[in-house]
Formats: sequence, structure tokens, C-alpha cells
Amino acid sequence: MERSPKAARLATLAGLTNITIASPIFKQEHNLPTPPLSDDLAKEAADAFIALGNKSQAAELLRMPRQTFNSRLKVAAERGMLPTAPVMPGFRISQVTSTPNGDFIQQKPEHGGQFEIPDGQKIKGVSALVDADGREVIKWVKTAADAAQQAAVFAATIEALKEDLPRVSMTPPPAEVEADLLNQFVVTDSHFGMLAWREETGADYDLRIAEQLLLDWFSAAIASAPKAHTAVLAQLGDLMHHDALESVTPAHKHVLDADSRLQKVIRVVIRTVRRIIDMLLQTHQQVHVVMASGNHDPASSAWLREMLAAMYENEPRVSVDNSPMLYYAYEWGSTALFYHHGHKSNIKSLDVKCAGIFRELFGRSKFAYCHHGHLHSDEGVKTDLMYVERHETLAAQDAYAAGGPWLSGRSAKRITYSRMFGEVSRNTMRPEMVAGKYAAANDNAPAEQMRAA
Repeated sequence: MERSPKAARLATLAGLTNITIASPIFKQEHNLPTPPLSDDLAKEAADAFIALGNKSQAAELLRMPRQTFNSRLKVAAERGMLPTAPVMPGFRISQVTSTPNGDFIQQKPEHGGQFEIPDGQKIKGVSALVDADGREVIKWVKTAADAAQQAAVFAATIEALKEDLPRVSMTPPPAEVEADLLNQFVVTDSHFGMLAWREETGADYDLRIAEQLLLDWFSAAIASAPKAHTAVLAQLGDLMHHDALESVTPAHKHVLDADSRLQKVIRVVIRTVRRIIDMLLQTHQQVHVVMASGNHDPASSAWLREMLAAMYENEPRVSVDNSPMLYYAYEWGSTALFYHHGHKSNIKSLDVKCAGIFRELFGRSKFAYCHHGHLHSDEGVKTDLMYVERHETLAAQDAYAAGGPWLSGRSAKRITYSRMFGEVSRNTMRPEMVAGKYAAANDNAPAEQMRAA
């Protein structure tokens, strides 16, 4: 085929008289993969560019579109077919190899500017789009929140909040108590902020019901309890249904049925817990608070523990276990009490876990008991080390639980322990036994305000 006059002139000027300009071949696409470019075609593009020093003129000489020529020239550069000068625009020399036939130069695409990692983030992965030759077309750098920095920011926030929290003044203790006894009030998986619709789940549940039910239960449980010296508020985790602005589980991002905004849930939780502690202080000499971390509320349980510890630091009759561990313990004479939510260790392994973590306390005990929640059902196992008990919840089921294979009751327990003899009595109360029947539970807020909340 005859060359165009301009192409012939360019070839003569470049000294490329041996280049054969073939007729264009039009290929029909049938969704077949494009084969890799041959070395001959890549070298042809490289020779034309080296001779002319201009990509437009070289593309015209070879009678191909500029985009096609550029693609071939990039392949030629990556295969080391271009010399050190001129370096192709946008490329860099990646390797120089000396051979008997001269230096073998390999060029690769120039690196971009340094990737700036956003504050509080870390690189967790890289994805790339590549062409048929395996060359990178575009790259995505995926980042995630830096856990260590998040924890540091969270700790600093807690410290700042603690400075401004109002301290609760001392409350007069009850006149008479039984010094040998401890009343443990076990509640778990209250899921404040969860929404359940009776027609779908069998029972209604929302933020207002959660607050009213828990306060009514404590009123009934305290009224029927012995006049014990100490009360343990054993809240075993998942007090809050969701832990962030998004209504999802923290670890696996499962979407949750949520009743309200996070800040409103926090406000109600703080109000409810403070009322419960106040009620316990009126009937016990000492109150010990366990706010276990659950799988739904790991962050919320942390700020709640720290807030309560700061709030009651001027009240010598209140102690708050603000340990960041997931396992908690309290010693009552010869009786050892252990607590865990149940999402990391279950009823089959908690005896060994708690005895190992709290080795000295366990060694001093004559009676030992461990309590956990998480599965919303009752079960007790007496091992060679201790009695391990899983507890039901007062909360209704959400849609996920109602649609699954689980059937469990709703209850919470008051268990009384002796310093010398371990467990001596208990009382189990269900929602139907207490809901709406103990007006004193909400005597700090008018009914209109409670309905508005």
C-alpha cells in the first residue's frame, strides 16, 4: 500500500525506510479478550517515537489513532524498549540493565504525589482496575478509622466530660439493715432504643416502655427484698440497643429496629440509671454498680461507667466498677460474684475464665457464682468451680429475634447472698407482675413529661 506523502516524508526524515505501513484492519468485537500487544508492534511504536521525538508525528507515520499509538508506546516503555532519553512524559526509569548489546532501559508510569492519609484513618486495603495487559488503570486506596487514635480521642473526651459532671451529694443511709446480706439485682439486655411492634413480635417495646418497665421492676424488687447491707446493681450488658448514630451493631453492622435518636436514648439511660441507684441508696447501706460491656453497646457502656464513677465520687456509699475489662467481680465475705455479658465466653467456659482472671479472689471464696446474659434465656450449670447462670431479659423481642428459632421468657431476678453461706434466697418477677403497678418508680417526673419523652 502506498504511503501518504507526509508519512513518506516523515519516514525518510527519520530514516525508517524499512517500516511497513499496513492497511487498517477493522476487527469486529465479539466480547473476546484483547490479546497482549506483541513485542514487534511495541518496538515499532518505540522506534517511531525515538526517531521523531514526537508522538503525534509518530502516530501519523504509523497511520494509527493517537490513542492507539500512546497505548503501544506505554507498553514499549514498560518492556524497556525506550532509551533513557527521551523519557516518555508521565514515565520514570525503573531499571537499567547492561547487556552485550547495550543498556536495557525499563520505564514505568511516574508515581503520583504522596498519598495523604486523612486524620484518624489508616490504610486498610487497595483496589485496582487493570486492563487486558495487566496494567493499572486506576487505583482506590481504602482507609478505615484508626482504632488506637479513636480510643485516645474517646479517652480524652471522657476525661473532659468528667470535669463538668455534677457530683451527687451524700444520701443518708437506712436506719436498719442485715449486715450479713447482699441483694443482687440482675438485669440484662434491656436494649434501650429498640423498637418492637406487637403484631410482628408479640409485644410492643420502645424507649418509653423500656424506662417505665425497668423502673417498675426495681421498685417491685426492692420492695420485696430483705433489708440487706449492700446492693449490687448487676447490669449485664446491652443496656442500649445501638451504639452510634447509625442503628447498627458495632461489630457486624447488622441493621437494627431503632425507636429514637441516639442522644435521646442516652438521656433516658442516664436518667433511668440514676433513679435506680437513688432507690437502692434509700434501702441499702452500700451500692455497688456493675455496668457490663455488651456486644450492642461497647462504647456506651464505657462512657456510662466513667460518668457514674465521676458522678458518685463524693458519695462514699456508692462504688462503680469502671474496669475496661469484659469481666467483673465482687467479693462478699466468703462469697465470690462474677459477671460477664456472655458474648465472649459462655456458660460452658465462664467458670474457668473467671477463676483464672480473679485467681486470688476465687481462692479466698467458699461459694462462687457467675452471671451472664446475651442469649435472653435462662440456664444454670453447677461446675466443680462455681455456679454459672444465664439470665432472661425484661425486654420484648425485636423482629430479628421473633423471626428466628428462639423462644424464651421475660424476667429479671433479685438474688440474696450471705457472707458465710452463699445464696440464701431469690425472687423472679416478670413484666406482667410489675408493669404500671408501682407508681413510685417515676415519681420524679410528671406523667405528661414521661409521655412526651
